[in-house]
Amino acid sequence: MKSLQTLTNDSIELLKRLISIPSFSREEKNTADAIASFLADRKVKTHRKDHNVWCYNKHFDESKPTILLNSHHDTVKPNAGYTHDPFSPIVDDRKLYGLGSNDAGGALVSLLAVFLYFYDGRNLKYNLCYAATAEEEISGRNGIESILSEIGEISFAIVGEPTLMHLAIAERGLMVIDCEAPGKAGHAARNEGDNAIYNAIEDINWFRNHRFPKESTLFGPISMNVTIIEAGSQHNVIPSSCKFTVDVRVTDAYRNEEVLEIIKASIKSNAVARSTRLKPSAIAPEHPIVQAGLDLGRKTYGSPTTSDQALLDVPSLKLGPGDSARSHTANEYIYIHEIEDGINLYIEMLKAVLI
Repeated sequence: MKSLQTLTNDSIELLKRLISIPSFSREEKNTADAIASFLADRKVKTHRKDHNVWCYNKHFDESKPTILLNSHHDTVKPNAGYTHDPFSPIVDDRKLYGLGSNDAGGALVSLLAVFLYFYDGRNLKYNLCYAATAEEEISGRNGIESILSEIGEISFAIVGEPTLMHLAIAERGLMVIDCEAPGKAGHAARNEGDNAIYNAIEDINWFRNHRFPKESTLFGPISMNVTIIEAGSQHNVIPSSCKFTVDVRVTDAYRNEEVLEIIKASIKSNAVARSTRLKPSAIAPEHPIVQAGLDLGRKTYGSPTTSDQALLDVPSLKLGPGDSARSHTANEYIYIHEIEDGINLYIEMLKAVLI
């Protein structure tokens, strides 16, 4: 196995290559090819489904539990504020610029370096599965969700996202709920009908004021915000329907399905969730991988953003080099030292549970 410094240098060079290849969600074929080729050059057998690539440590043992090391290689589209070429991996003042460098290329290649560091290890307490997955930015169904049954049973996961290498031990879930308050059309001048807007107001006020009894230690109360409303066709017609959309950020205190049932039982409008897939997630602060991070001076927090954690049904820790505040911004970048430090921290944390 190559030295850690060589693995680190190789991972940074891979990130530069990935930056140079457009990989918008659902268009990640070429970056998947590049990752698979990188692994093949190092004699690692890979598995592939659509634009997802995954592999296992050399001495995989079915009798042992498995740790998933996962990050994504799709990106959003560059915004209009870029002054650098988003697909040109420029290094300036120890910053590596380029679309996807921070979200989540730094974590993606760092976890790959860590996987290769342990790849030949014998007598590890866990197996390792590395997965570079697609469609994270759109929570697509052809991303990590599509390969979980093929990866096999997982004990816990490290999901690579930019967290400044602090420990995101919980993540909010997301439900978008479409509501429709019924009414009855009539002439406004004669006060006829049943005004659907007025009916909707009652339910909108419920969303505004309701506080769920169980609250998360990390996040506090569930957040619900009405973000879109649509009603009426002309000024003199009482509307027979008022549609509105609610953004619901679910905490680890509830399951999405529980929250949806409470909402349906509490309002008069018809409520339909677009999906309940994006679940809240958490890992216990007492978990050995979290304790390993704390022993290395890392801090725990609850993440307000959604990642592939939402699609996992196992304990998962969101952790990676880079800063979430840089994600989706113009002239996105990651510091070279963040990748170097991230690889070292990942390794030290995993040593605590693997060896």
